[in-house]
Amino acid sequence: MTESIPKKPLKKGSLVFIDKSIYDGSVEALASDQDLPSYIFEGPGEILSIKEEYAQVRWRRPVPDVWFKLDQIKEYIVAE
Repeated sequence: MTESIPKKPLKKGSLVFIDKSIYDGSVEALASDQDLPSYIFEGPGEILSIKEEYAQVRWRRPVPDVWFKLDQIKEYIVAE
């Protein structure tokens, strides 16, 4: 019996990155700087808070925390 493994929901403390293909076509991308740093697409960032359909992400760099739509965020998988 093979059933697909259900996708874990993103939550506070999850390690994430931004899916460039989804972000590029969004309203947020149109309202933001076109030259975003590569580290947001490479990850990992950590979710600090979730409010409705947005998550506050902190990067492991001396930069401000940023809010992104949850549908633009993907879970960062650590390679073993």
